This record gives sequence, C-alpha cells and structure tokens, in this order.
Amino acid sequence: MTYAENLGLFTLLLAGIITVPGMDMIFVTANALTGGRRAGVAATSGIMLGGAFHTLFGTVAVATLSTLVPQLAGPMLVIGAAYMIWIGYTLARSAIVIDDIEASRLHRTARIFTQGLITCLINPKAWLFILAVYPQFMRPEYGPFWRQALVMGALTLLLQATVYGGLALAAAKGRDALTSKPQVTIWIGRAAGWLLVAVAVLMLVEGWRSW
Repeated sequence: MTYAENLGLFTLLLAGIITVPGMDMIFVTANALTGGRRAGVAATSGIMLGGAFHTLFGTVAVATLSTLVPQLAGPMLVIGAAYMIWIGYTLARSAIVIDDIEASRLHRTARIFTQGLITCLINPKAWLFILAVYPQFMRPEYGPFWRQALVMGALTLLLQATVYGGLALAAAKGRDALTSKPQVTIWIGRAAGWLLVAVAVLMLVEGWRSW
C-alpha cells in the first residue's frame, strides 16, 4: 500500500469516527444551543486542541509505548466516562438563561473551552480510535513519525473544525430563534445533559468490563 492510499484510508476512518454521534458532538451541540455561536465555537476549539494532544499521544504510543496499549484502554474508558457523567449531570441540573450567558460571557467562554479540551482528551471513543488505528497507519516506511503525525494531526483538526464547527453554527442559529423563550432553552440544555449521561454510562460499563 502506498503512503497516499494509506492516508486516504486513514482519512475515511477518521471522518467516520468524528461524524458518528458521541460525547464530543453532544457537548458542542448542547453548548451552541444554550450559549449561542460563541459557546459553540469555544467548545469546538477546545475539542480541536484535544485532538492535537491525541495525535501527539498516538505518535508517542506508536514510537515507544506500544506495549502499554492493552493496559491503557480500560482505565481510559472508565475515567473518561466518569468525567462525562459529571459534565452531563451538571448540565442536566442547570437552569441556563440568556441573561446569565450574556452577563458572564468571557468567563463562560473560557470555561467551555477548557471543558471541551478535557472532554476530548478523555473521550473513550477518541482514545480507542488512537490506540487501535494509529499503530496500523503510522509506519517507519512512510518516513519520520513526526512528519506523519503532522499530516494526521492536520487532517484531524480540519475534520473536527468542519463537522463540529458546522454543527455549532447550525445549532447556534436554532438557539437564536429561542432567545425569546428562555424556558425552552433551559429544557434543551437539560435534555442534552441527560443524553450525555446516558452515553457516558454505556461507555463506563464497557470500560469496566474491559479493565
């Protein structure tokens, strides 16, 4: 298989894992619906930075830590799922209204960015993808690992920006139509929170079984 064919197959798999609904997608949508465009972009940016860290980890794992892969999968699932349960529960119990968002916009944006970063970093789906896929596509015959990592990382950021960014903007437009109905916004945020909890619980069970 040529490097171009290898990279094309990796891109298809990457696009699939990003577009499949999961914790990152729910997190972006929930924040865009409740906080508007700024919150959606902050969530997306945090997740993109997390994607860059995933690429770095994948490179290190392939180059020097491949023997630790089996031991890391279970704990990462459990830790990531537990954190997402907490985020979802917090969102489900919140009562976010438009006035509160506007009054603390800068603080809220920074907090959402940080949560997006942490959400991506401990997202079980992302870690499983890295641990399962990177060793198959990052090979010595394709050149230095750092150069392969730059290309794969750039593809990750591009697809995350396209999928999650587009979703955030679309959700923000829907949120703009709800600004005159704060109670509806509150219930949308709570519903998204409980959905996040449900997904995280399933991942927690899977992680506990594999640990």
